Amino acid sequence: MPTLEAPEERLKKFKYRGKDVSVIRQQRIAANLQLRKAKKDEQSLKRRNISQFSDDLVSQESVMKDGPPVEHIIKGVNSSDPILCLLATQAARKLLSQEKNPPLKLMIEAGLIPKLVEFLKATSFPNLQFEAAWALTNIASGTSEQTEAVVKGGAIQPLIELLSSPHLTVCEQAVWALGNIAGDGPEFRDSIISSNAIPRLLNLISTNIPITFLRNITWTLSNLCRNKNPYPSEQAVMQILPALSQLLQHYDNEILSDTCWALSYLTEGHNDRIQYVVAMGVLPRLVELMTSSELVILTPSLRTVGNIVTGTEQQTQMAIDAGMLKVLGQLLRHPRSSIQKEAAWAMSNVAAGPKHHIQQLIVCNLLPPLIDLLQNGEFKIQKEAVWTVANFATGASHSQLVTLFYSGVLGPLLNLLTAPDMKIIVIILDIISYFLQEADKLNEKEKLCILMEEVGGIEKIESLLLHQNCQISQSALSIIEKHFGEEEDGINPSNPGLRV
Repeated sequence: MPTLEAPEERLKKFKYRGKDVSVIRQQRIAANLQLRKAKKDEQSLKRRNISQFSDDLVSQESVMKDGPPVEHIIKGVNSSDPILCLLATQAARKLLSQEKNPPLKLMIEAGLIPKLVEFLKATSFPNLQFEAAWALTNIASGTSEQTEAVVKGGAIQPLIELLSSPHLTVCEQAVWALGNIAGDGPEFRDSIISSNAIPRLLNLISTNIPITFLRNITWTLSNLCRNKNPYPSEQAVMQILPALSQLLQHYDNEILSDTCWALSYLTEGHNDRIQYVVAMGVLPRLVELMTSSELVILTPSLRTVGNIVTGTEQQTQMAIDAGMLKVLGQLLRHPRSSIQKEAAWAMSNVAAGPKHHIQQLIVCNLLPPLIDLLQNGEFKIQKEAVWTVANFATGASHSQLVTLFYSGVLGPLLNLLTAPDMKIIVIILDIISYFLQEADKLNEKEKLCILMEEVGGIEKIESLLLHQNCQISQSALSIIEKHFGEEEDGINPSNPGLRV
């Protein structure tokens, strides 16, 4: 960005005016995401199985109770005796399942993975398949290099074959292992998808499977939706979406949470991705889940709806029609700052829309909680609120702009001119410049200047004239010269707060 870029040029970045729609939308998303600095979501990428199953398949106890040396395990898995193979694999699994410092690297370096992959194919020994799948699940829960070792060991296809196992615990452990592999990144995710895993996973969903199993299936499906460089294929998305729509109606918090996270991944970015989701008719349910008292459900449902309103005007309207703005007012007042921030971000995207969307923000009385956040919120939330004001102002009709003038926004906005973030100061100065410019056209400039004087705004702008950042000092000077010069309303330029 040029140092002395004109305020009018910067303002164009906040709105639709005079630009190609696709370009506008990309800038809108980029700007919001940059300010938002979206943290990693709260859904875990990988999960290590450290619990004990009570199933008959694992009823045998290892004779090596204190944990054998790795060389004993390797000798055991290479035995021709299937019982010794099972006991050695079980011993390895127990070491890999210990809560602290499991020896993942040690087992990989000892060459255990090829034998574990071989045991996955031992259809006559489901106990051995289960123990091998569990051990591989925990190795794949480690670093990317450790997950890669599992993949390079040839585990994906045998694990997918186990999705058809008649033994429930074997099947569930294979689902878990695939979920860990898919969670590592788009390359392994796509390897699983291209191996035709999705139809087999979907075939497992039924009303009579254990809830823990359905949770694992849902989580694995969400990992198959995760990552956007590249996105999962359109075919994969269309396969998974009907199941997600069904799972969104479930009663279990964990299933609902992972389903919402999956939908949040699928609504990041392009309009067509968003359209796949909204076409399933899930918006009313997502808005309903935004009222949940459970943070694990509220967070991803709000994120998903927030993503949807980065989309087209029609997609945003569908979210509004589903009632999202009525819920948003409550969330802007939520006790958790993370929810306030997400809600303010979603509101900023609605405010970046056409005038009839801005009017809905006014009708739903969202300006008071927004201004409260601008005044009292944490700084990360105040930044989102500033963007919302910028989007609202530069897209508003004359009457909507007057409503904003007199909403109490000026004081909190001007107070943020002392913020430590230079970009936010520039945006605020752009907003003030735009306010004054438009107020002049509406014959409201004198009233606006009085409002600014009442909150010490002119002095705050004047204090920026010697700011170390050249862009800020030039913007402040431009405002003073254009709107508070000697011939402007009888204001003394040496003391803009003093009338002469």
